[in-house]
Amino acid sequence: MCGIVGYSGSGSPKDVILDGLKALEYRGYDSAGVAILDGDQFKRIRAEGKLSTLKEKLDHETFSGHIGIGHTRWATHGKPSERNAHPHCVKGISIVHNGIIENYAELREHLHAEGAEFNSDTDSELVAHLIAAEVDKNKSLFESVLAILPKLTGAFSILAVSIDQPDEIVAFKNGPPLIIGKAATEVIVASDVQAIVKHTKEVIYLEDFEIAHIQGANFKVYDRDGKIIAKKFVHIDWSPEQVEKQGYQHFMLKEIFEQPRAVASAIGPHIDLNEHRVALNKVGFGCSSVEELDRVDLQQDYQHTMELFKNVERIFIIACGTSYYAAMVGKYVIEKMARVPVEVDIASEFRYRDIVIPKNSLFITVSQSGETADTLAALRLVKAMQIPTLSICNVKRSTIDREAQGHLYMNAGAEIGVASTK
Repeated sequence: MCGIVGYSGSGSPKDVILDGLKALEYRGYDSAGVAILDGDQFKRIRAEGKLSTLKEKLDHETFSGHIGIGHTRWATHGKPSERNAHPHCVKGISIVHNGIIENYAELREHLHAEGAEFNSDTDSELVAHLIAAEVDKNKSLFESVLAILPKLTGAFSILAVSIDQPDEIVAFKNGPPLIIGKAATEVIVASDVQAIVKHTKEVIYLEDFEIAHIQGANFKVYDRDGKIIAKKFVHIDWSPEQVEKQGYQHFMLKEIFEQPRAVASAIGPHIDLNEHRVALNKVGFGCSSVEELDRVDLQQDYQHTMELFKNVERIFIIACGTSYYAAMVGKYVIEKMARVPVEVDIASEFRYRDIVIPKNSLFITVSQSGETADTLAALRLVKAMQIPTLSICNVKRSTIDREAQGHLYMNAGAEIGVASTK
């Protein structure tokens, strides 16, 4: 997965963006780069390899502006190289992109016929060309993004800046997450809250085909038709200390030693010590959205959950990677204790099967991040069948968490180590 960070405010874009990209290293990458306003240009610095290589280049650079975008790349179209690293710049437009443009070949052929010259082998550069073509028609950066959205097929989270409007960032997505955090004098947009939490705990999550127009320390969110959307801020529970090593040599070791606390945090909210029973609190099957969980009546919520569970005749658990292995353990426990048959599937296989799901079934997704693409696709497939869905995830308000009907949280804290630790 690529990682993206954007900054607009009164502080130093270089420092905030580098700090944010460092927090996103766990996503994996082969190159990195930034584009930061400096006078009458967005100065672009890129490097193949580790983020430290980019930092060494940036140590010798100063920037006069207070806006910029950054990126860590995991190669899809085009080999790992500085040439293919983001940001991509075309006629004063700079963009960073996470995802895959599926109609890449068609768009490239069209742009080539119109005289476009390409400086990389990536699908991402096409987005910069498309925006630049709209800007040439005397459209603003925001208007240009609105115009190109219908032309893009695939999964994408994109940040765009323009030298003609040097105090603005336009952010838009379909698929990969984009979160916007707002502090008193700055706005930070990133792929993950871990890149934001050091600066603010108040965030909003962009939904698919929503567009954020960021100006200075303020922003507004619009739908694909350009109509403004009222978004509610969500408070992030994580502290900045949770995304630090706290004296350990690396995050993996730190998180291994956090396992006892993580287990207690996961099961603690659902153990009634007075009545010596499991009480699934704040699951939310009776809520219309995940935001209602904070004010739900516990007794009513418990009744909704038990009413649904007593009619369940089959359970499907869908996950990927180590979450899938955890789900297999869950299968044995559930079948032994609840006497309900359980089927465990890898999400990437499940979503492409011609699946038969009995009427009285429960569909459970397991995802640490709440953003696993195949698991999310499987969830959406089952929701369309009107099957009750329950998410087990670690990141509150993640896409899977927001789209599932019921919610159980791991409460394990930040998991930054690449290998699963908690």
